[in-house]
Amino acid sequence: MPDIEGENLLLPQMRLDELLAELQSRVNAVMLTRDRVHSLLNAVVMVGSGLDLETMLRRIVEAAMDLVDARYGALGVVGQDGKLEQFIPVGVSEAEIAAIDHWPEGEGLLGLLIKEPRPLRLSDLTEHPESRGFPVGHPPMRGFLGVPLRVRDEVFGNLYLTEKANGGDFDEDDEAILTALATAAGVAIDNARLYEDTRRREVWLDASDEVTTRLLSGADTDSVLHLIARRARRMAPADLVAIALPDRSGTQLTVHIADGPQAGSVAGRTVDMEGTLTGRTFRSGEPVIIDIIHSASEPAPLLHGMGLGPALLVPLGGSDNSRGVLVLGRADGAVPFTGSTVRMLHAFAGHAAVVLELAEARSEAERLSILEDRDRIAKDLHDVIIQRLFAIAMSLMSSTRRIDNPAIAQRVQQAVDDLDDTIRQIRSTIFALQNVGGEERPWLRKQILDIVNGASESLGYAPNLRLEGPIDSRIPEQISEHVLAVLQEALSNIARHAHATRAEIRVEVNDAVTVEVADDGVGVPEQGRRSGLRNLAGRATGLGGTFQIEPRPEGGTRLYWSVPLHEDQLV
Repeated sequence: MPDIEGENLLLPQMRLDELLAELQSRVNAVMLTRDRVHSLLNAVVMVGSGLDLETMLRRIVEAAMDLVDARYGALGVVGQDGKLEQFIPVGVSEAEIAAIDHWPEGEGLLGLLIKEPRPLRLSDLTEHPESRGFPVGHPPMRGFLGVPLRVRDEVFGNLYLTEKANGGDFDEDDEAILTALATAAGVAIDNARLYEDTRRREVWLDASDEVTTRLLSGADTDSVLHLIARRARRMAPADLVAIALPDRSGTQLTVHIADGPQAGSVAGRTVDMEGTLTGRTFRSGEPVIIDIIHSASEPAPLLHGMGLGPALLVPLGGSDNSRGVLVLGRADGAVPFTGSTVRMLHAFAGHAAVVLELAEARSEAERLSILEDRDRIAKDLHDVIIQRLFAIAMSLMSSTRRIDNPAIAQRVQQAVDDLDDTIRQIRSTIFALQNVGGEERPWLRKQILDIVNGASESLGYAPNLRLEGPIDSRIPEQISEHVLAVLQEALSNIARHAHATRAEIRVEVNDAVTVEVADDGVGVPEQGRRSGLRNLAGRATGLGGTFQIEPRPEGGTRLYWSVPLHEDQLV
């Protein structure tokens, strides 16, 4: 006979076990939900704890990966043109990043999320009709979960998660918790962007103010260009900044200024205007962004072979008045330059170009004013001073014939000679005042004075210098170099060998350039090294001129060096 009573007792026990198991399951689900809520709250706090936008974006990706237990994560920032402007990957090593052929360009699934900003969850992303595959070198991925990041009802970007760490699929809970994180992250991003805009504006204003102050206070252009490069590198930020300026022909750009650890490697590099990104930037007046240098559509030789990845080319000025190109580069594997950075640097470079132009205009106006003053002084010297001295000299000469005392007559004649010498020196000064000169090289007259003044210390006295004729405007550069070398050698010989107490120098320009140096020393020794004198003779012969060195009747030595000038040699 069956034990009905035992069976009746076993049935409630089984139901109780089922109820307890279900209760345990529900408790575990509640605990798991509680833990995930706590994790979400912690992630929200962590994401909103800073105001640096770049750091915050990376924190968002890391927090999302932790919340849904994903192996890989990324955040794509969408630009105003609807394309990916910035891509921040997490979970991929630098070596793996370097092996990837190119950054994601917003095509395929990433483009679908940009066009249709709503959550997308897939078990195998390769089977989706919009999937375009991965670039060469990209690690394989299967599971996919993407949600949009909105800031004030506008899509800022998208959050992408792939590959569950346990090999499973992303579920509805993962999608819900990631959507909640994206909502909180949007608020934090908005605050960070406001802070970033304020800080960027302050940096821009400080840099522009410093450049303006330095230029308008009289600083030279090169030092200001160095300042522009340093400030731009800080504003970007970038690992290398170079400023390429056009040559005289307008066919090439050459790097004159560089800043960064590799500044020495890029300084002096030259690039053609035609067929290069740098030249296109210069001519168009519009910035050019390069995600990866070695895969750019056009060559950018200024930055090749330097281990750089993203690059940015910004014109200094507009297309009608471009003064050069600001070239910025970041290390290979770094994130590309964002649109906000490009706009800030473009505005900064444009402002700097305007300030450079204003400073040059002011400098030219000051130079013109100085030249006008010099011309006025030269006319006064010629029309008033020289005429009066000449009249005095003529009067004294007419009086000399009436003086019976030879000693007094000699003294008057000496005064006339001194007046003639004074007139010649004033005329030489007039030539110097009327010479507009060139800014590319120092005036020859000044270089001669520097050599003579520099020799005074070794000689022990100041030589007597006479400059006659249009020295600065008439002597071509190729001959002026020889003039300086002859003068330097002559004074050096006097200091070393002559034992002289007096030296007289005359540099005269008419149909020829003549350098005459005389001293009252011991003369030229019969024996001794004459390599320096042979060099002076060779310089004269090579230019079709003459060279002599001979003793003076009153003692000492006279050196004479002269080369002809032709009309086609006018500078």
